[in-house]
Amino acid sequence: MIRWPGQRKKASGLSLMEFERCANPTVGIEWELQLLDAETLDLRPGIMPLMELYPSGTFVKPEFVQSCVELTSPVSDTSDDAVRHVGATLSKVLQRCEELDMTACGAGTHPFCRRLALITPIPRYMRLEESRGILAHTQITFGTHVHIGMPSGDDAMRAMSRLIPALPAFIALSANSPFWRGHKTGHAAYRHRILAASPTYGRPVSFDSWADFERFYHAAIRSGTIENFKDIHWDIRPHPDFGTLEIRAMDAASDLQNVHALSAFVRALAVCMARTTDGEVRRILPAQLPVWVERENHYRASRTGIDSDYIYDEQGRYRPVRGLIDDLIALCDPIAEEIGESKGLRLVREILGGRTGYSAQLDLFSATDSMQAVTADLVQRLQPDHLRTACRSRGRPTPGVG
Repeated sequence: MIRWPGQRKKASGLSLMEFERCANPTVGIEWELQLLDAETLDLRPGIMPLMELYPSGTFVKPEFVQSCVELTSPVSDTSDDAVRHVGATLSKVLQRCEELDMTACGAGTHPFCRRLALITPIPRYMRLEESRGILAHTQITFGTHVHIGMPSGDDAMRAMSRLIPALPAFIALSANSPFWRGHKTGHAAYRHRILAASPTYGRPVSFDSWADFERFYHAAIRSGTIENFKDIHWDIRPHPDFGTLEIRAMDAASDLQNVHALSAFVRALAVCMARTTDGEVRRILPAQLPVWVERENHYRASRTGIDSDYIYDEQGRYRPVRGLIDDLIALCDPIAEEIGESKGLRLVREILGGRTGYSAQLDLFSATDSMQAVTADLVQRLQPDHLRTACRSRGRPTPGVG
């Protein structure tokens, strides 16, 4: 579990909604990986035996479904540092999986598994299973989450409001779930369509201040909409106990290089949104768009990924999302240099100029007509040796492998 400076336990008696301040824009990563049977490559509910090998739960933890393991970084100064730590943990977890006749891969959905999920027997997860009904067993998805330290709750709300219109860029860049239950979905990031069935997922609400968010939170508790803070699963949300803004819109990446690209882009843009004037931001991102526009942009990004169009005003005018991402990178460049994220932004440009996660899966399926082959390739992409080979072919050092 990521532990941030000043993180409290509930037993401390302090208000749950007091925002723990982070003096620096630190970064932390949560990467949800699929646990697979080593022979069939189908999802395997293997988290319980795996966690017996990690009793502390530090940096390796269970998630809602038993076929998922989450790798986390410590609080880090740069995404490069965070990814390097996750890479070291990944190598050990893959070895442990092999001992249990399992393997792992990274993608927003599993290409062909048709079984219902088993829920991890943790009290909170069992409560969610009871409240969600069959949805609990069908929403089998995997994401990449990035936490950015914020100096105050008001700063977090300002950055969040500015970042909401940019969420389609994160969805498009990270799209990595074109298959579901053995079917070609026609969506680049079908994970978002699966999660849309639950009311606390997806497009977030914008707030003017931390006090405004607190009023929402207490009303949601009072109404029975949620029971605690963790029941809010928006694509971007503040995390008061950590003192962070958490961006959750992204599919699980297939390798460490893409984790690095996404986390660097998130951190650079979040810092940029916290510092930049409204005028500079509005040259690229609109102010809060009408709900129908935000919903449509969200859908388009999940449907066609980086080839989607982005509606930028209430008159319905639009532009390619690739151009939006290019402009956001250019906006971030000076700050990225200052905070040590230039390397990660170069990796983002490589995604734009090469193959995205979803296109790699679709290309391989087109060539083989085999979901098994797609899954086997995802397994291979997670292996450290695969990353070293890929990086040597590009003539640069391997990121994140320790």
